[in-house]
Amino acid sequence: MQDVYVVGAAQSDFGAFPEESYRSLFATALEHALDSVDGQLDRTDIDEAFLGTLGVGGRQLGLSAPSVTEYAGLDGTSATRIENACAAGGSALRQAVQSIRAGMADVALAGGVEIMTDMSGDRTRYWLGVSGETEWERMAGTTFAGVYAQMADAHMGEYGTTREQLSTVAVKNHRNGAKNPHAHLRFECSLEDAVDGTVVADPLNLYDCCPTSDGAGAAILASREVAEELTDNPVRITGSGHASSRVGLFQRPSLTSIPASQSAAKEAYDDADVSAEDVDFAEVHDCFSIAELLAYEDLGFCAPGEAGTYIESGATEPDGERPVNLSGGLKSKGHPIGATGIGQAVEVFKQLRGEAGERQADGLERGLTHNVGGSGGAVAVHVYEGGWA
Repeated sequence: MQDVYVVGAAQSDFGAFPEESYRSLFATALEHALDSVDGQLDRTDIDEAFLGTLGVGGRQLGLSAPSVTEYAGLDGTSATRIENACAAGGSALRQAVQSIRAGMADVALAGGVEIMTDMSGDRTRYWLGVSGETEWERMAGTTFAGVYAQMADAHMGEYGTTREQLSTVAVKNHRNGAKNPHAHLRFECSLEDAVDGTVVADPLNLYDCCPTSDGAGAAILASREVAEELTDNPVRITGSGHASSRVGLFQRPSLTSIPASQSAAKEAYDDADVSAEDVDFAEVHDCFSIAELLAYEDLGFCAPGEAGTYIESGATEPDGERPVNLSGGLKSKGHPIGATGIGQAVEVFKQLRGEAGERQADGLERGLTHNVGGSGGAVAVHVYEGGWA
């Protein structure tokens, strides 16, 4: 089985860009990814391309991968669209890893793109809602904020998680995102502001919710033989995990965990021959503040019910024992659905190469990305290490 290396990775800015299209944003991300490769790699060297996108607004649902790759100069390259709701980017990365491991490609592109800010709030909520359980959640009027609010309420009731602990997620991630030039919401907030935000779906308020964003990301993966020709500062994907679970929250045995996160993490850890204790830092799917706390527990960073005290301890701060969401996470960096999982990989790539600028953390050797679709219907987890095997 081939070893897989990330030799280049980049993203567009995340935010609201009425002058851009999904094609132009992806072309920008790919151009920057190619520029990040240390050696000389031409876009024509890419054997396979996998594009994560939900297709918010209904734009180019059919043949969306060829439509963006052709525009970006990859006309003729095998291109496949991956749709797995908010986990589309991480799922595209999984497919790129598998294509190289199987020997089907020497160089593979994992990309993602979404335009989300050119519609009314009602239309955006509709397109977000299609990733929930249709008959008994979305058609009944449940929003994703409402679904995650149920999870937050259950966690608070079962484990005593506090309002302040939820808000600490927002404070930390906004502080990190303020240092990220590509982030959508580049401002810090106080704990008082985060606690007192306007209620969206009780107990979640505005500061608990990530923004809807436009953006794109691209990660270029290569076999070891190719990677050795391109870089002396490699990042290897050592573990890849992917799992699905019941799409509807009401169908699950518990509201305080995401089974697919646990399963995907176990597969990724086993694949990399590591455990949660070996992970130095992580980019996790914090679409809502409670989602980050659940990730701590589901990924094995702390025991069930201990996520609130874990974040209060400072463990996930940039100088803590395991920094989480140094990029600002979805909460600050933004959440362009198809691009989110790739944006996570971009941050890990930069951190492991020592290229994260003002937000660079010290002593990082092994990172993890955790990308969730919907309220947990699909999850992709990947483990990365700096250096050669």
